[in-house]
Amino acid sequence: MVRKMEFHNRYCAELPQDPKQYINHNRQVHEACYSLVKPTPVSNPSLVVYAKEVAELLGLDEDFCYSQKFLDAFSGNSLLNGMMSYASCYGGHQFGNWAGQLGDGRAISLGELLHNKHSWELQLKGAGPTPYSRMGDGRAVLRSSIREFLCSETMHHLGIPTTRALSLVRTGDRVYRDMFYNGDTRAEPGAIVCRVAPSFLRFGNFELFYARRDPKNQKVLLDFLLRHYYPECGEPSKEAYVKMFKTICERTAEMILGWMRVGFVHGVMNTDNMSILGLTIDYGPYGWIDNYDPGWTPNTTDSGQRRYAFGQQPSVALWNLERLANAWYAQIEDSKPLEECLQHYVDHFEREYHIVRKQKIGLHTVDEKDTELLLELNRALQSTEVDMTIFFRQLANCSKETDVRAPEEELLAPIRDALYKKSTPELVLWLRRYQKRLQQEKYTNAERKAHMNRINPKYVLRNYLAQMAIEKSEEGDDSLVHTLLDVMRNPYDEQPEHEEFAQKRPEWARNKAGCSTLSCSS
Repeated sequence: MVRKMEFHNRYCAELPQDPKQYINHNRQVHEACYSLVKPTPVSNPSLVVYAKEVAELLGLDEDFCYSQKFLDAFSGNSLLNGMMSYASCYGGHQFGNWAGQLGDGRAISLGELLHNKHSWELQLKGAGPTPYSRMGDGRAVLRSSIREFLCSETMHHLGIPTTRALSLVRTGDRVYRDMFYNGDTRAEPGAIVCRVAPSFLRFGNFELFYARRDPKNQKVLLDFLLRHYYPECGEPSKEAYVKMFKTICERTAEMILGWMRVGFVHGVMNTDNMSILGLTIDYGPYGWIDNYDPGWTPNTTDSGQRRYAFGQQPSVALWNLERLANAWYAQIEDSKPLEECLQHYVDHFEREYHIVRKQKIGLHTVDEKDTELLLELNRALQSTEVDMTIFFRQLANCSKETDVRAPEEELLAPIRDALYKKSTPELVLWLRRYQKRLQQEKYTNAERKAHMNRINPKYVLRNYLAQMAIEKSEEGDDSLVHTLLDVMRNPYDEQPEHEEFAQKRPEWARNKAGCSTLSCSS
């Protein structure tokens, strides 16, 4: 029914443990990386969906994924042999301010599964309270769980570093949430997602030891990270820590490059939501850019400050890396190499982002004026209200043979579907300059289109699509969840039978809750 599941649970075996075991009430936990906790059972679990690719990563076959044993384990009703359930202790900067101890308030890890020489931490989100739940109930609702499950898998298939999602289970229980923090508390269906990653360690795990002036335990955690996740950096030493930090900076840059390439906005880039492995983690009030707007944020909590807006993500990632550098300084005692690593992040991101933006518009030869052309494009897109995904995808349909003096309608024809409103002179002028630039490219129209379609997705998990799936699922129909999972497995393919999922945001979704902005409530 299932291959033998081998758990080795290095996190619990090698790191300091909270001496108070299985005591879930809210409290401060010192000199420990985690607390042993047990998931709280639910009344009537039922499987909504599971990701077959993730099951294969873990060595789980289809029969097992549809079994009662699977359902009990990944709803938190029982543990499989070898599982060891715990919640991690960490802190973090939230919206630029130190928030102190945070920790896994509604996430409980089930241990580390070893399969094909790879280690995978399994984690249930919404499985009940932990010592870090503060005033929360440790539960999650169906709407946020659907969004997390689908987006985790979408990001993977888009080629962006991310945690994965194995399963989504209804609990059969109701959870009370004030979705927009306006006093309108409602009962919603509860759900649990099983998240999967090599590790869920965050910047905040190291920050908390720094804030508490506990370099001893910070070093234990640092050496654990080096030993298991960055062994190529060498044996524990200041030099190895610097090499590891540089690699983290580069991985973080690669992650942000992926976000910017496809129009993803994380929405809450607090340091406790930053993976130490450079993975997209904690899918809360995220969103996908519809009309191109660098100042857009999906998070209602951030609507005033816009700290985590789309265009701010590269600089926020740098700020977060600076906080991590401050935390690690106690182990390195030299700021210069850390500053050099931070500069490496800046240089790597700027160099690669310029290349990515050129690739998105199908340019591969060198032209000194390309930087100006890209800046002009940003201005043109903002002035016109253009759908980001459709624009870049359909820009591949432009022909090198089109006359730069062609009528406006002919120039706009390839990208007409991307327009929310009437085109502006800025966009038309840019298209004329772009047509002229295309004539310098060696690739044929077909070759250029193939290149562009490998970097510009046809399908992304648009906010309104996720909301449609949520509403149907809340009524008991999970079919759209399954369909969207299937579509997002091949986001760069044409899929004519699913063309309706590649359309721009409909007007009814422009200001609808869940389709435009969201809160952190789940």
